[in-house]
This record gives sequence, C-alpha cells and structure tokens, in this order.
Amino acid sequence: MCIEERVYRLALMFAVLIAGLCIHFDNLTNINLKNTSMKTFRTLFLALFIFQALGSSVKAQSSWVAPTLPTIPGKTFNIKDYGAVSNDITDNTKAIQDAINAAVNAGGGKVVVPSGTYLSGPLQFASNLNLQIDSDAILKFLPIDKYPGGTIDGTAFISGSKLHDIAVSGKGTIDGQGSAWWPLAKTTNAKRPRMIAFKDCERVLIEQVKLMNSPMFHIAIGGKNSDVTVRNVIIRAPSSTDPVNPSHNTDACDVSGKKILIQNCDVSVGDDDFTCGGGTSDVLITGCTYGNGHGVSIGSPTKGGVSNFTVENCTFTNTEVGIRIKSDRDRGGILNNITYRNLKMTNIGIPILIYAAYMAKDPKYRNLQKITPEIAETYPSAPVTNLTPTYSNISFYNISATAAKGKRAGLIWGLPEAEISNILLENVNIDADNPFGIFFAKDVKLVNCKITTSWGKNKLALTNAKVTIDGKEVK
Repeated sequence: MCIEERVYRLALMFAVLIAGLCIHFDNLTNINLKNTSMKTFRTLFLALFIFQALGSSVKAQSSWVAPTLPTIPGKTFNIKDYGAVSNDITDNTKAIQDAINAAVNAGGGKVVVPSGTYLSGPLQFASNLNLQIDSDAILKFLPIDKYPGGTIDGTAFISGSKLHDIAVSGKGTIDGQGSAWWPLAKTTNAKRPRMIAFKDCERVLIEQVKLMNSPMFHIAIGGKNSDVTVRNVIIRAPSSTDPVNPSHNTDACDVSGKKILIQNCDVSVGDDDFTCGGGTSDVLITGCTYGNGHGVSIGSPTKGGVSNFTVENCTFTNTEVGIRIKSDRDRGGILNNITYRNLKMTNIGIPILIYAAYMAKDPKYRNLQKITPEIAETYPSAPVTNLTPTYSNISFYNISATAAKGKRAGLIWGLPEAEISNILLENVNIDADNPFGIFFAKDVKLVNCKITTSWGKNKLALTNAKVTIDGKEVK
C-alpha cells in the first residue's frame, strides 16, 4: 500500500473515531435532542465533513493531471496518392514529404502510410499533423550509404521544433535499419540519426506503433515540451552487450518537459529504456514492460531540476539497471519528489542505482558493482555550485527484485559536499549476491524491507551514511 492510500485510510479511521466521540459526548452531557435520528444525522454529518476534508487534502497532494492530447483535423492524405511506391528499392522521401506538405496547406490532417514497405530519408514534421502507419505497413530508413547526410550530418528521420498538436500513430512499424550504424558509436565524429526527434513542442502523441533498430535514439523529445503522451508503443533493438550485433545508444524513450505520460509500453533496447533531463516535472510512467537496456533513468544532465516524477506498476527483466538516477558536478540540478512503487524486477544488474559521479574518470570510482565504503570515502570533495547534483525526497514502495548472479542489490552514492537526503524504502525486497551500498547519504529509512545478500538480511555497506531500519539507527 502506498503512502497516499495509507493516509487516506487513516483519514477514514479518524473520521469514525470522531463520530464515536461525538456520540459518547452526547451521552455524557445528556443533550436532549428531539430524537435519535437527529443525533445520528448530526454525528454522521460531522464525520463525513472531516473525512472529505482530510481525504481531499491527501488527494490534492498526490494528484497528477494527464497531458492534454493533440487535436488534429480528420482529413487524410495517403502517401500513395503522392507517388509513394511499396518496395525495397524506391526512395519515397519526396512523395511522403509532399503528402505532409499537402496536409499542412490544408490546415492539418492525417498522413497515411498504407500496407506495404516504404523506404525514405529524413522527413520534416509540422503542426496539426498525424503520421499514421497502418497495420502491415513498414516505413524504413534508407540504407546508410543512401541516407542523406550520412555520418556527416546524422539528420533525424522524423523531426520538428516548436510544433503543436502532433502525432505518430498506427499499428505499423518504423525500421531504422541500424545495424550498419551501430559500430560507428566508437568512431570519432561519426553522427547517427535519431528516429523521432522533436524539440520544444506542445501536445505530442506517439501511440501503438512499433519502433525498431534505430541508428541512435528511437524517441528523443527534448527541450521545453509540454503535454507529451507515449502509450502502447513497442520499441526494439539488440542489447548493447549482444554478442553478435550489439546496438549502442539506442535509447528507447528520452522525453523532457512538463506533463508527461509513458503508459503500457514494451521496451527492450541497447541503452536507457527511458530517460529525461533537467527542466522536467509532472511525469508518470505506468504499466510498462522493460527488457534489455539501462533502465528507467533520470539524467545525466539534470540542470533545471526534475520533480514530481513517478514510476509505477512496471516490470523489468534482464535489465542492466532497474531504476537509475545519474548526474555529475558539471551538469547537475535539484531532484526531489521522486516516487517508485509496485515494481517487479528479475535478473537485474543493479535494481536501484542513485549516484552523482557519472563522469568519474578514475576506474576505481567507475566500477559501481565493486565500489566499497573504503573506496567511496576517498572520493574527493569539491565546492558546491549551481550545478552540484542535489537529490532529496526519493521514495520506493513495494519493490520486488532479484539481481543477476554476482551483482549487487543496489547503490545510493551521494557527493561528500552534497549528501543524498530523505530516502524511503518501504516494503522493498531484494535478493542479490553482493550488498546494498549507501555512501554520503542521510535520513535514509528502511521500513519492512528484506534485502538479502551474502552478508545476510538487511546488512548494508555504509560510509558517511545515516540509516535507520524499522526505526533503529544502523551503527
């Protein structure tokens, strides 16, 4: 049960108690009401008033307002009417862009990609537009040797900035044909295109499509966005550790801004399954299924802060990290009011990872699986600046996790000059070989938790940490 539910029930119990006291008070004072029904009515009215007041307060504190969906005209523009041809040879960039431009000139509408396979280069999006990829339709990137700009420009496949009321929908597929691009991740100055790249947009919807094998990020919605919804989307790319064809930097869903909903998505990729940067608030990630990837992340850039961020009712299987918060002294901000609840994790590299030394160069500080209290306490301090990562008010409720063989249960690692503060783990059960580390943190509370490692139950690796377990301070 999450804290909002517990408080709400307490409100009900308190109201019942008040009702009982009212009746008892009437009996003691022998107040002569005209009849019993009047007394009962008065008591129940008072109890109801208190319950509503307390309950409304609780609901207000935990309320979340869904993003506003885009409003797009219903007129349709089929890409075949503008010359698109379904095969594995024809470059349909002009035909699809012509359909988009026709929709723009008509005041907006739906550009339809019908059943078939269509090759295309970069497309420029517009406001009041829905790109609908029908079932059995595949929209493919041109091969790397024919993609405009190639590795010099890395132009995004679908892009736009300062737009409003936009959507990518349908039950079809966008295939980035990324295999030829992924080895370039380690090539200096080689640029790779993102699949969907929007910036500073309002009322954005990505729904039902399958996105696969992007050369780089699949969904990248950056800048000052508002009202973004990504739901019922499947995103696939090989793991970054795949022995045959590893994909690198193939983030599934990178969204920053305000009022963001990520719902019922099925994700397995080679980098972050989700991440956001600074200037992000009012986020709900719910009902998602995560496979390979680097987990549901915040950062690394967090300048501008992240707040009112909730992840709930999700599963993670074989994920490198479950929950990850990452930043460093050159890119940090204030993170608070972050909530994770009702999560199930299986065979995870690190179920919970919160740290502020993402760019550490010394190898002994980079091996997060093996860093010990003795190593962590030697991490050098630095002056506090406006870019110092500051993490507080982070809560975990009802988390069940098993770590992969030889891996650790978790790591919470602040900075010597900026301790992580006010962390709550309640009903958190983790089975792992290696211990949960907590370094440079204060006001860390474990309530009804069972973290079982080779060290034993709830035996933590600590340095410069103030921790309580079920109200008792850990020495």
